[in-house]
Amino acid sequence: MSDDRSKKGFRPLADPAAGILDPVLRKRAGITIELVQAWEEVVGPALGAQSRPLKLLWPRRAHEDDPFQPATLVVACQGFTAMRIQHETGEIISRVNAFLGFAAVGRIKIEQKPVEPPVAKRRTLPPVDAATADKISRSVEPIEDDGLREALQRLGQSIHADKMKR
Repeated sequence: MSDDRSKKGFRPLADPAAGILDPVLRKRAGITIELVQAWEEVVGPALGAQSRPLKLLWPRRAHEDDPFQPATLVVACQGFTAMRIQHETGEIISRVNAFLGFAAVGRIKIEQKPVEPPVAKRRTLPPVDAATADKISRSVEPIEDDGLREALQRLGQSIHADKMKR
């Protein structure tokens, strides 16, 4: 993990997390965090929401001189999605290989099991009094980006609620 302490400002949490999780995933499941994160983009939103990659099974090599053999990608899905993945296996393999940059996957193994939704549900915002809500709204008002402004407003409400619990 390259850590440049000379840069000021915020860094995405995914950067250090990927640096920590990538070696673990590679060792335990033979898969990278980038593939897991980009799964919906690789296979499309319809299949990506109903499936997820579990691991890459690499064939054992008796000697270092043995020729390269592609891995088997194990994909978890449920219900009718298994038939769709089976039908689109060739396309999925070519997309995954294009994403990884080499012919890493040769076949797909489907495991039918429940797949968690890709997006975590948002918690309900804690209640704040009108004066505090107005103060938070005024402090984030100059921010032009709507998404950032709303996120900071939710953060302000959460921080205020956390302070009130103590």
